[in-house]
This record gives sequence, structure tokens and C-alpha cells, in this order.
Amino acid sequence: MTFWWFWAAAPVVEKARDEDLTDIAEIHRKSFPHGWEPDELARMMNQEGTSILVARRSSPYGTQSCLGFLITRVAGDEAEVITIAIDPRHRGRGIAKKLMQDGMFRLYGERCASLFLEVDSSNEPALLLYRSLGFRQVGERKGYYRGSAGDGTALVMRVDLR
Repeated sequence: MTFWWFWAAAPVVEKARDEDLTDIAEIHRKSFPHGWEPDELARMMNQEGTSILVARRSSPYGTQSCLGFLITRVAGDEAEVITIAIDPRHRGRGIAKKLMQDGMFRLYGERCASLFLEVDSSNEPALLLYRSLGFRQVGERKGYYRGSAGDGTALVMRVDLR
């Protein structure tokens, strides 16, 4: 039996809680060659200007475990995406876009003028996402990513929030 309504609702995005850090660490481990431990994430979460948002499946019984997360850091009137990751089982469902949109909205509310990020030039799904949100390339760093499917070039991208 398929419960179509279970996947039809948009995920809920909210600030991460301490009890989310284990799930966030697991998603990060599945998504990147070098994972972060929950204690590293806890230190990051407590740094001034750093924000961790999580996406949860919307449910009539309350929200569930993390589907993905976004970490940003604000410095002055600029912000940067530290990392974003979606659990591999839930990719391709618009969760990253929802996280980015909510994150950008919150940063706009904090009066940030622009948001920067770095992305592997060979990561086509991420590039499509960021371009759909208005990001444009403003620089590049050759050989930045080790173990990349491409040449390891990081594209520096920016979107104006004001």
C-alpha cells in the first residue's frame, strides 16, 4: 500500500536541535569523503553567526528525523554556505531547494546583502540548483576538491539577497 500523501507534502525546515546532530553527522558522512562528528557539529552550531537548518518530512503525527541540512555562516552583511547535504535516499525530491530557499529567506531577514558558496565544477545537480536560485559564478579555485569526478575545480558562486 502506497501512501502518496506521505511524500506529497513539502518538508518542514527548522533550526537544528542538539538531538539532530547524530543524524546530521550521518548524512554528512554519507555525502562527503571526510565526515564530521556530532561534537564538531555542536561546536559549529554554538559559534556566533553560524546557523544549522534541517529539513524534516512533514507528517500529521509531527515531524520526523532529518532528511537533510544546511549550514551557513554570517560575517558582516555577507554569508556563506558552509555545506548542504541531503540523505542519499531522499535526493531528487526538491529538499535541497527548499533548504536553500528557507536559508536565503532567513539570511535576508538578518539583512545579509549576499550569499556565497563553493561547489565542485563537476557537480551538475548542485550547479543546476544554485543557478535556479540566482547564483552566478564569481571565481574559481583550481585543484580545490580532492577525489573529484572532474579536475577538482571549485566554482565560487554568489547571489544578491537584497
